[in-house]
Order: sequence, then structure tokens, then C-alpha cells
Amino acid sequence: MTTALIDYDSGNLHSAQKAFERMAAEVDAGAIVVTSDPDVVAKADRIVLPGDGAFPHCRAELFARTGLAEAVIEAVTVRARPFFGICVGMQMLATTGHEYEETSGFDWISGDIRQIKPSDPALKVPHMGWNDLIIDHPHPVLEGIRTGDHAYFVHSYAMDVHDPAQRLAHVDYAGDITAIVGRDTIVGTQFHPEKSQDAGLRMIGNFLQWAP
Repeated sequence: MTTALIDYDSGNLHSAQKAFERMAAEVDAGAIVVTSDPDVVAKADRIVLPGDGAFPHCRAELFARTGLAEAVIEAVTVRARPFFGICVGMQMLATTGHEYEETSGFDWISGDIRQIKPSDPALKVPHMGWNDLIIDHPHPVLEGIRTGDHAYFVHSYAMDVHDPAQRLAHVDYAGDITAIVGRDTIVGTQFHPEKSQDAGLRMIGNFLQWAP
């Protein structure tokens, strides 16, 4: 069994790779392969798409690599491979991003990526640091994760999810901020599970064992 961690120069791959390798060894989930090779992605059993920075830049970098975005799309939409999007990798699941310019996402989770605007002016943007998760819906990847568990965020934009059933968890930052989305074989976190200690590692382990 192979999990492809997509390398397109837009994510903190080192810490993500270490966390996924640690949990793959712990739950006996096979190999973690860091790759930008469409052929490797096509053969992978699971796909992980990280992302740091601005939505338009991350999308452009992904699609600039010949065949890579297409391989990810086919793996998820045709072969129904389990998919995990992290930070901007999760934001790209949305219909449209509104960071700097209007940018199309995969439209796998109906929604828009919009700037965070806390109702309390004392709260800063970017939203950076630890926040308590509030679980909205149960999900196999959230097994053992409870409301009040901590996750680590670094972002200025967040997903406005159109279908409430597809928002699995949120946090309160003077207003609701989407933390986890999911449907079918797709899940994504706005926070960085690889930096979220016990809760994040548990989610990674759950994903590596998930058989939707």
C-alpha cells in the first residue's frame, strides 16, 4: 500500500512526511512516497495534498507540472482513492477562491474561500496558533477526536462551505471558521495535522486506515 504525498513546491513537506511516515509505521499502512510524478500518483492507494501560501499560487504550481493535477483528479474522481487536503490543499477542494483574484478550485466541496474577518477587532489575521475544535459531524477520520481537542492553524482565508453536511468541524475565532471538511472519499483540514500533536497524529493514522 502506498500513500502519495504530492510535491509541488507549495507545502511544508518535511514535517508532513515525518508525521505520515510515523503513523504509517504505527498502523502498518505501507509506504509514504513524496512525489510529483503523475505515474506514481496514478498507482497510489491514497493521496495527500499539502499547501502553504496563497490559493492562486498553489493552484498554478500544481497545474504547472505536466499531468500532475490531472493524475490527482483522476485518482480521486474516477478511482475513488482516499484523499487528504491540508491547509491550502484543503482550500483547493472548494468551488472558488477569492484571494487576490477569483480562482477556480476542484469544486469537490461546494464553497468559497474568503478572507477571515473576526467580529472582535482585537483578534488578528492571520489566524495563527492553537484553537479548540468543535465537531459538527462524526466521520471515520475523526475517530477518537473530540470537541475541545487542539489543532494548529496558520491562515488568513477560510472556507465558507455551502452544504453544512460537508463541514465536519469548525473553530470559534470571533465567528465560525471551517476546520475540517469531507464527503465520500475526500477529507481536508484547514489546520496542519502534522503540527497538531496528538489530535493531528490520530487523524493521520485514521486516514491511513480509512477504507471508504
